[in-house]
Amino acid sequence: MSKADHMLSILWMLKTKKRMTAKQIAEALEIHIRTVYRYIDALCASGVPIISESGHNGGYCLLDHFTETPLFFDMNEQKALIHAARFAQEAGYPFSDVLDGAISKLKRYTNQEQLHEIHRHSIGFDVIHAPSDPALETILKELEISVANNYTLTIEYQTGYGTSITTRNIDPYGLIYWRGKWYIAAYCHLRLEIRSFRVDRIRALSRTIEVFKRPADFSVRRFFLENISFQSDQKESLISVRIQGNPQAINDLCEHWFLGHAIVERSVNHIHAKLTEQAILSYVPHFLLQYGTSIRVLEPPLLKEKLVTVTSTLLQHYQT
Repeated sequence: MSKADHMLSILWMLKTKKRMTAKQIAEALEIHIRTVYRYIDALCASGVPIISESGHNGGYCLLDHFTETPLFFDMNEQKALIHAARFAQEAGYPFSDVLDGAISKLKRYTNQEQLHEIHRHSIGFDVIHAPSDPALETILKELEISVANNYTLTIEYQTGYGTSITTRNIDPYGLIYWRGKWYIAAYCHLRLEIRSFRVDRIRALSRTIEVFKRPADFSVRRFFLENISFQSDQKESLISVRIQGNPQAINDLCEHWFLGHAIVERSVNHIHAKLTEQAILSYVPHFLLQYGTSIRVLEPPLLKEKLVTVTSTLLQHYQT
């Protein structure tokens, strides 16, 4: 453990117990008693109100008002942090090992009453974790570091659903997690504009010697929500897509990560969206197939024809 970890551990122990001797602290942390004295002096010098009492029942303790300071989390805050950590791990958070260490430290130095309460609220709360991909975790870590330090990257990126790989330089502005996938918003030196890239389609990346300056008012969340549905390699005119269906299917389509932000009008059993021709010919037919006969495409004819083609191809594939 580092010096900072040891000093924080001493604070937690003094918070959870009324009084501790230097020997008890040294044994708990497995460090020399003289080291404990140095850490106590350093904490006092930084303004922590530690009281030292000599004698048979003496030891170190904190002033009562200090144990109530926001430096320490109450039970509800600890519970929320543990719950949030489970969601982060489900999303494939790239620093899960550090997160696990922080949560373990939190549990180790809370008092027994709070630990029991946290356990009661944790046994009935869980998240199913997606399979961990070590390669994706490595890429996410490098992207996060590059966003923070303004490193320009060279990436090998798989475009669409094909096998085409393009090499390009990007200035990564921010990571975002959306409906089970990680995306990076970045300025693309190839397209000369800000674009979003699916992280799981980045096959390789490396730092360049260049650094960049992020626009001061850039918001990755705002950019992503405004642009994810309409991005393509070329600026295209948008085509009206009208779909009719039962209310449950229509609601589900409106909440879809891709289609939801392209909808311009909807009713109980009808939606009107505007999409690019590229989306209509590639992605849209495939996710519409899962709704079967619960929906009907009214227009454009291009989408209906593509649905027929995709369905026929599947039929032929499984018949042969």
